[in-house]
Amino acid sequence: MTDAMIGLVALPLAGALATLLLPRSATAVAIGTGLASTAAAGLLLFGVATQGALHYEIGGWSTGLGIALRADGLSALLLMMVALVVLAASIYSSAYFRTDSERARFWPLWLLLWTSLNALLLSGDLFNLYVTLELLGLSAVALASLGGKRTAVDAALRYLLVGLLGSMMFLTGVSLIYAGYGTLDLAALSGLVEPGPIAWLALAMMTAGLLLKTALFPLHFWLPPAHASAPAPVSAVLSALVVKAAFYLVLRLWLDVFADVVTPAVANLLGALGAGAVLWGSWCALQAKRLKLLAAYSTVAQLGYLFLFFPLLLTLPPGPARELAAGGLVMLALTHGFAKAGLFLAIGIIQQRCGHDTIRDLDGMAQRLPATTFAIALAGIALIGLPPSGAFLGKWQ
Repeated sequence: MTDAMIGLVALPLAGALATLLLPRSATAVAIGTGLASTAAAGLLLFGVATQGALHYEIGGWSTGLGIALRADGLSALLLMMVALVVLAASIYSSAYFRTDSERARFWPLWLLLWTSLNALLLSGDLFNLYVTLELLGLSAVALASLGGKRTAVDAALRYLLVGLLGSMMFLTGVSLIYAGYGTLDLAALSGLVEPGPIAWLALAMMTAGLLLKTALFPLHFWLPPAHASAPAPVSAVLSALVVKAAFYLVLRLWLDVFADVVTPAVANLLGALGAGAVLWGSWCALQAKRLKLLAAYSTVAQLGYLFLFFPLLLTLPPGPARELAAGGLVMLALTHGFAKAGLFLAIGIIQQRCGHDTIRDLDGMAQRLPATTFAIALAGIALIGLPPSGAFLGKWQ
């Protein structure tokens, strides 16, 4: 199974380099890379399901000196979601981008984004998490600017500045942890970190930086314009996966590394911000005049639902109730990833056919594009949480 772990990072990285060297064959290379990476994700998920959590130290270097890769149930499920969403969006992109110049700019960045996502979900120490988080942010910003219009460039620049600020705050927390405990290995830190000024300040800095990248209310100001102005497949992956990577890191830090540091009061504060995100994001979505802007504000609200789980996970005692809450969180996260990706891809078809996505000017769309309209309806049902969708099951738990 270690081959699958290495392949999830090496395959999309090699594909990105190949699309640079073979621009005329870039689409075929990207689709082939996507299929191979999806197979590796499926193999890893099977391995974790049958063998439990997996660990691999690249080059045989001991923990703390080399790069450690780790995969457990949560990371394996998210890697599988990433693979399926990015593969579907890659096939979609092969028809969405019609000129050679567009494809030459898109495919290397696209596969670099995939590499960064996989590496982040597999990283076993804080510094490699910072490196992969930075690579993820830079490739996401570059992809978001591919729309080419002034609004897209302005939104991407705002995204870049916010991302850099978040990364600086995260790196400051990493430095404090290393100064205080002498290691950055996640498994080792889970037994070392204890309440104190260093742990409190590091947790505050790292959490604040990640909340900026997650766009949790009221730090969401950069997300709607960036996601609404990007090309459709880019919007799909940004909304479904990229912001969720930062949420995954918050979850890991709070539940694993800083489990003895966080308090119920702080967990309730995070839950309150999540509740604010649900209300504000939903209200802004109702007021939106464009479909992509509606979907972007919906992402703000859906991320709020995920943060509502923190008070449950951090206050419930170990047992069936906490396991149900954790299962509900995973179900909501997976459902949102698939549904939001499908929603943005369907809206992209409408944009290309009609030349716009202004809601009031889309009369008769159901008759002209019935399959696309049906896809939007299915995604909406999943996001709303009507049975038997995954969001319904997650909220029920």
